[in-house]
Amino acid sequence: MTSSDYTPFAHLTAPNAPLYRQVMRAFLAAKERFAVHLRPEDVYAALDAGSRPAELEAVTQALDKLVEWGNLRADPDHARVTAVEDFYRRRFIYQLTRAGEAAEAALGTYDEVLGRRGELQAVALHDIVTQLRALLVIAAEDEPDPAKTYVALSVLTARFTDLADNARAFMGSLQRTIDLHDIEVEAFLAYKDRLIQYLERFIQDLITLGGRIALLIGELEEQERVGPLLRLAAAREAADAAPEEAERAEAVAYQRWVARWSGLAEWFVSGEGRESQARLLRGRALGSIPQLLAVVRQLNERRAGRSDRSADFRTLARWFAQAPDDAARHRLWRVAFGLHSARHLTVDAETLAERTASPEPASTPWSEARPLRISPQLRRTGSYERRGKPRKVADRSEAKRRLAEVAARQSEETRRARDRLVTGGPVRLSRLGELDPLAFQLFLRLLGDALATWRPGTTTTAATSGDGSMEIRLTALDDGSTAEVHTVDGVFSGPDHLIHIVDLTSGHGDRAAPAQAPAPAPVQAPAQASAPVSVPAPGPGPGPVPDPVPDPDLVPVPVPRRDTAAQLTEDR
Repeated sequence: MTSSDYTPFAHLTAPNAPLYRQVMRAFLAAKERFAVHLRPEDVYAALDAGSRPAELEAVTQALDKLVEWGNLRADPDHARVTAVEDFYRRRFIYQLTRAGEAAEAALGTYDEVLGRRGELQAVALHDIVTQLRALLVIAAEDEPDPAKTYVALSVLTARFTDLADNARAFMGSLQRTIDLHDIEVEAFLAYKDRLIQYLERFIQDLITLGGRIALLIGELEEQERVGPLLRLAAAREAADAAPEEAERAEAVAYQRWVARWSGLAEWFVSGEGRESQARLLRGRALGSIPQLLAVVRQLNERRAGRSDRSADFRTLARWFAQAPDDAARHRLWRVAFGLHSARHLTVDAETLAERTASPEPASTPWSEARPLRISPQLRRTGSYERRGKPRKVADRSEAKRRLAEVAARQSEETRRARDRLVTGGPVRLSRLGELDPLAFQLFLRLLGDALATWRPGTTTTAATSGDGSMEIRLTALDDGSTAEVHTVDGVFSGPDHLIHIVDLTSGHGDRAAPAQAPAPAPVQAPAQASAPVSVPAPGPGPGPVPDPVPDPDLVPVPVPRRDTAAQLTEDR
C-alpha cells in the first residue's frame, strides 16, 4: 500500500481534528439507524450542542475537507430542486466511503484496546469445559449433527478468545499498577487487598479447571475425533459460498478451524520443551502477588519518612526548579554531586574579587593572562597527598594450594559417586546395593529428575542431571516387587523399578559398573518407625539434597544409626 491509501487518517492531525471526529461519529450513528445520506444541516443537528460551531458554514467546510481526504462522498442534492435557479446552487448530500468507514472502525478498535483493563474470566473456563463436554457427546454419535458441531465450536472459540484477550489485557494493566504508573498511592492501597483476593481466586480456578480442560482436549485428540468435527464445521461455514468458490472456501475454513483448535490446545496443554500459556499465566499471576506486596512495603517506607534514590532525585529536581538564579543552581550542583573546580589552584577571596573587577576575556592567550598562584608542594611533587610506602603484596599461594586440594578432592569424590551409580545397563533398583552418603545424594537427585517427568500412564521415562553429566532411564515393573536401598542412616524403600544410569562425561557412557560387594540383607525398620518420614543423607556433596521424590510410593524408612553387623545379628 502507498501513502495515499492512508489519507482517510489525515483528519486526525488537522487543526480542527475534534470537529472532524464528531462529524465522522455522526455519520456512523446515522448508519446504525440505516440512514445513508446526510445533508449539512442534518450533520449540524447531530453534533453536540456544547461543542458544535456557531455557523453551519464551518460544518460544510469540514464536510468538504473530509470528501477531499476520501472519508466521505458528496453527491448533488436534487431532491429539493424546485426551480431552474436551484440547479446552479451548490447543494450536496454526503455519505461514508469504504475507506472512511474502515478508518473509523480502526479508530474505534484503537480506543477500545487503549481503554481496556481486561479481566481474568473464571466463568469462561467453566464455559470451555461445558463446550468440550458437548463436543465429546456430539463426537460419540454415529453421524454428528453439523449444526450442533458448528455452534459448539463457535461458542468454544469465542469464549477462549475472550479469555485469552482479557487475560493479556489484565496482566498488562496489572504490571502498570505494580510499576505505579497508572494509579494513585491511596487508590492503590485501597485496591490491593481486593486485587490479591481476585488473583488467588482465579489461580485456584485455573489450576482446577485448566487440568480438566487439558484432559478433555486429550480425550478428544486421542480418539481422533477432532478432525471430523472440524471438517463438519468448515463445511457448515462454507455452505453459502458461491458454487465455483465452494471447495476453496471449505479448505480455507478448515485451515482456520485447525489453527483455532491448535491455539486452544497449546494454551492449556504443555508440549515437548514448551509450557502451556495457562501455566505461564498462572506463574505470572502468582509472581505478581509478592510484587504487589513489595510495592505496598515500599509505599509504607516512603510514608514513614524513609527515602530512596528516585525520591531523592525528584526532591533535587524540585530544588533546582526553585533556585533563584544560575549561580545558586551551580552551587547546588557542586554540593549535590561534588563536582568542584580544580582543587590544586589556589584562589582566595582577593583573587576572586580581582577577577570580578577585571575579568579575563576568553580569547586571552595563556601566555598573556595573569598567572595563578600554585602551591609549591604541587609544583615539586605533583600532588598534595603525602606518599608513603606501598602495601606489601600478600602471598596467597598457600591459600590457592589448599583451595585446589579441596576442589580436587571434591571432584574425585563426585567422580567416585558417579562411577558407583553407573549400572552398565538396565538393572533392578533392588540390585543397586548399599550407597555411601555422597552417592545416595546423587542417586536421589537423579531419581527426582526422572520422577519429575513422570505423568499418569507413563511406564518409561528418561532424564538428564542438571549439570548434564549423567542420564537416568527409569521403567516401572508390574510384578509388585519392592526395592530397598541401604545407607548408613537408613533404608530407602519403594516399588521396584528397572533403572539404567549412564555417565555422559566418559567416552563410553554404558560401561559396566565397578564390582561391588554383595548387598547386605534388608534391614527391617523398627515397628515404631512405620510413619512416612523422609531421611536426608548427610555428609559432603556437590549440592543440597533435593526435595523429596514426588512418587508417593517411594517412602524412606528411617533406621536407627548403629553398627551394621550388630544390627544384622539382632534382626536375625
